[in-house]
Amino acid sequence: MTRPSRRLVIVVRADPVICGHSGEARNLAEVALTRGFDDVRLLTWPIPVLQAAGLPLKPLDRIMPYSEGITVERPEPVGDYRVPDGRHLAGLTGRLVELLAEPIPTTCVSMYLAPHDAVVRDAVDAARAAGYAPDVHTIAKAVGSDVTNVIRSCLREGRFGAAVVLFTRFLANDQVIAVSEYTRQEIIACAEAVDTHCGTRFARQCARRISVSYPPIDTSAYLDLDPALVDAALKRRGLERDGYVLFLSRVTRAKGIYDLVDAFSRCQARSRLKLVIAGNGPELEHLRAITRHNDRILFLTDVEDEEKPLLMNGCAVYALPTKPEPDFVETFGIALTEKMLAGGGPVITTTTGGVGEAVGGTAILVEAGNTDDIAAAIDRVVFDLSAEERQLMADRARDHALSFDRVRVFDGLFATSDPAVALTG
Repeated sequence: MTRPSRRLVIVVRADPVICGHSGEARNLAEVALTRGFDDVRLLTWPIPVLQAAGLPLKPLDRIMPYSEGITVERPEPVGDYRVPDGRHLAGLTGRLVELLAEPIPTTCVSMYLAPHDAVVRDAVDAARAAGYAPDVHTIAKAVGSDVTNVIRSCLREGRFGAAVVLFTRFLANDQVIAVSEYTRQEIIACAEAVDTHCGTRFARQCARRISVSYPPIDTSAYLDLDPALVDAALKRRGLERDGYVLFLSRVTRAKGIYDLVDAFSRCQARSRLKLVIAGNGPELEHLRAITRHNDRILFLTDVEDEEKPLLMNGCAVYALPTKPEPDFVETFGIALTEKMLAGGGPVITTTTGGVGEAVGGTAILVEAGNTDDIAAAIDRVVFDLSAEERQLMADRARDHALSFDRVRVFDGLFATSDPAVALTG
């Protein structure tokens, strides 16, 4: 068997998890094959562990295959039942040590710092201590929930020791990045709070070292859609072009779904439109219950990746009125940029978190939590915008969203198309 010449390992919550980070990992992996990496691996969790965690998952028989050269590994736990969580981490870390023991130049990317960055740091430290001298370059990407959930909860609960561990591990990597400028600034602010309480010096390092790498998107999946395929998809769902408001995201309070349902019930355009809520999440069943008598609201829980852009293209409005919650703030908004690529009606959203970076001034912005604003925005799109204005908005939105193409993002992250330079830079 021929030994690979360059390897990329991404430690992440991969498919079947319905999560923007799993999509990021897939897109980076696919581009890596065209940039000199001949062995790409996603190191992730066993399926039963993901199922037990209650995460939203795609049907296992409908996961899009990866290209040849990409391997998804799900190491089994190490040890017995008396160490229920640590044994899975031991499995991931141990497998990465085995990969680092091979004399192959390797880049390790961790997405979602807790616990994936711990896996990378522990594996690299163990490999070096064992005398393997791995040729490895580590990249740690702080995604939204790292800050809005993990770090902020440490500060809120006074668990400064845990925050110190997170920052120490994060900054021990060769390259540290954030998913948006908003996230970068939040990390620095949290580091300042830790420094004030603990006498540490994290904030200055974060400000100097953290760069921004936006989510990589496979733009080709959303461009140049066949109108016939759009029409067929809408017909299967009982929908018509420009005949519905689309919410396609995780069904949670922080995404503004209750505000949208309230706004839809009061907007004048509701007589012309349906509200399509596509996705899964903790608020799904409650929403179904409270809207069960409203035949203008349609729930879709089985939308696959191929159908997503078709539904986006056919809608009159795409609405994601996300708002800050104690446990979540939208730090980018991948679904927004996907919609902007797909075309169709305008995007209605808020300025929460990093959303402004995602839409780049090409969306209709409303005040977070303001249902009157949302209702007025829907009516404005339906009654006031001409076809020419809608097309101009769609063109501007697509132009902005193209800046997040996965090839462009990959090359920016590695700073060069030559992996040899990226691995040693």
